[in-house]
Amino acid sequence: MALTSQDIARIANLARLELNPAESERMLTQINGFFDIVEKMRAVDTSGVEPLAHPVAAIQDVALRLREDVASEPNQRDANQRSAPAVERGLFLVPKVIE
Repeated sequence: MALTSQDIARIANLARLELNPAESERMLTQINGFFDIVEKMRAVDTSGVEPLAHPVAAIQDVALRLREDVASEPNQRDANQRSAPAVERGLFLVPKVIE
């Protein structure tokens, strides 16, 4: 997958960026270079390779330092919602913005 100058112009327009021709050419080169790397990575056969939980796990055993999933803060919902303009059953009410 390779982008064209028109693709870069469209992306810049969507991002509200003004790129001069030199910047546009540099972005085209960089982004196409990125896509080349992605294509090379996709071409590697990874069947039979176990996913790693941590990158160091490939070379040594790693004990993940996980903590218990317990609440460490007191429930202050009422205090936090006191200044809200609208609350219902413990939830903030916000105006509908999407039809």
